[in-house]
Amino acid sequence: MKRKLLIAVGAVLALGIVMTMAAGSVPFLKGGLAAAQEAAGEEGPESVEVIQGPHAVISEAAVVPVRHAALSLSASGIVAEVLAGEGDAVEQGQVILRLRDAHQQAAVAQAEAGLESARARLAGLQAGPRAQEIATAQASLDAAEARLGRLEEGARVEEISAARASLTAANASLQRLFDGPDEHTRIAAEADLANAEAALHRAQAAYDQVADRKDISMLPQSLELQMATNGYEAAKARHDALFADPDDHLVANAQAVVEQAQATLERLMEPATENEFAEAEAMVRQAQARVELLLAGARSEEIAAAEAMVAEAEAALEQARASLADTELRAPFAGTIADSYVKIGEQVVAAVPVIELADFAAWQVETDDLTELDVVRVQEGDEVHVTFDAIEDLEITGKVVRVKSIGREKLGDITYVVTVQLDEQDSRLRWNMTALVTIP
Repeated sequence: MKRKLLIAVGAVLALGIVMTMAAGSVPFLKGGLAAAQEAAGEEGPESVEVIQGPHAVISEAAVVPVRHAALSLSASGIVAEVLAGEGDAVEQGQVILRLRDAHQQAAVAQAEAGLESARARLAGLQAGPRAQEIATAQASLDAAEARLGRLEEGARVEEISAARASLTAANASLQRLFDGPDEHTRIAAEADLANAEAALHRAQAAYDQVADRKDISMLPQSLELQMATNGYEAAKARHDALFADPDDHLVANAQAVVEQAQATLERLMEPATENEFAEAEAMVRQAQARVELLLAGARSEEIAAAEAMVAEAEAALEQARASLADTELRAPFAGTIADSYVKIGEQVVAAVPVIELADFAAWQVETDDLTELDVVRVQEGDEVHVTFDAIEDLEITGKVVRVKSIGREKLGDITYVVTVQLDEQDSRLRWNMTALVTIP
């Protein structure tokens, strides 16, 4: 029906041109849908009649929302949640669906930790050393200077005397290990052993007198013998320990103490060597440098490097958050979901549309079949008349608001898209309804 109607309109226009050339004047023709219907032998609605000139442009068009978009994700992944479906109204910024984001969440946490570490390092450099660190460094310097001073002064008399006394005490301790107990201790140990042995003999004799009895274990002589035996063994152990050779490890320890005391005395008796002076001076310089370094604080280069690390960590965090945000599809404007091509558990590919979103509050008309011969006669602001195949009694005026500058090949012709703004809206309009646009 549409093809016949367009052919009829073309015939009417051609006839009008011929008649004009023959008569030398330009008559007005009944154009648009009414003229086409009359040429096709059909009767149109009485209200649809557009007076147009011989150069009127007539084109098929489609009803589209003024605001609509095919939404896609910036990242590929598996759908974890679908929070709004076909027919649902959504607000601007509302999340429509989410992909699985465990890896992205972990990356954000890692980036946050890295940023905190970088900030802590920068704060430490900017704050400078703590009082305790300076005090510790100063104490090390004082100790190094004191050691150098002692080497320069040499050993004092009291130090040498103390070293000799330590050596004497160490030798005495070693000797005592081999001397055994003193006379009083020896006599007491031998007496204890003799008494214990005598008590054991007495208890044994008393036990022997009743040894044949069946209840011997219940008699006091049995208990006395046991106690006497224990006493004798303890006394003998103490006696043997007093007169036994000293343990090897005790002797080794005592000898080590003697050797250390001897070395200390010899070191005090001999003057310091050049190497010892050099070592002490180096320790003083090292401690002094440590104190000066702490008091000077961080260099500007170190602070700048730390600030750069903070900036790098902040950028890494923003990138991680952006990757996490890419797992969500949000509505760029308030509207209604016209179509959805995704379900939970499905794999989606980045940049492939999964949601059609539109604002059905306002409609416009777009035509993409105006050829280059027709589009040159169309200007933005031109008044138009629009009729609709599906709604025969509806005719709406409007104006051209945009003529696309670039044409595309369509069925062998170069065609251009023209957008028409409607002067009024109608609740019966639907997306992609066929319309006929007449530009007088």
